[in-house]
Amino acid sequence: MIVRYFEPHDFEEVMQIESEAFEEHNPFIYMNFYEMNNDCFLVADYNGNITAFVAGYQMSENEGRIFSLAVKEDYRGIGIGTKLLEAITDIFKKKALRYASLEVRLSNNRAQGLYRKMDFIPCWIEHGYYSDGEDGIIMKKIISPYTKTTVEKVLSKQSRRVKWPALKVNSIF
Repeated sequence: MIVRYFEPHDFEEVMQIESEAFEEHNPFIYMNFYEMNNDCFLVADYNGNITAFVAGYQMSENEGRIFSLAVKEDYRGIGIGTKLLEAITDIFKKKALRYASLEVRLSNNRAQGLYRKMDFIPCWIEHGYYSDGEDGIIMKKIISPYTKTTVEKVLSKQSRRVKWPALKVNSIF
């Protein structure tokens, strides 16, 4: 399986996946994504067949938004969704974004499990988010390359440690 950028000839297969995965279906949104955010629209190509896709965009100066992620039912649970999330997150990192966000249906426990496994944390619930009235969970992930782990690695290097002499302060009281 390879992850690659969406191309116009993928449109029909992406729409089949999208209509299988989601109740709300608007094919024009995906062509708009291709035209305006083609660097954040990826597909999973498995032996010449499109088995999944992810579409995202830069929402603000610091945040990338994952608009849609879907995997064909027969290909779920074998790591394709994970690979697409890793790929879109890498794109956001290259854009120097600090966060990735997405929304997921309250009832979609399987997707929530994938997102938690990928270090997304639930932040709040949007009541009535979907057109059928179901609530959506907004989840976010810190993707900045300057995370605590990176800082700890830098600080742990002896050559970077600076010892400051003790300062003597005379009290004015």
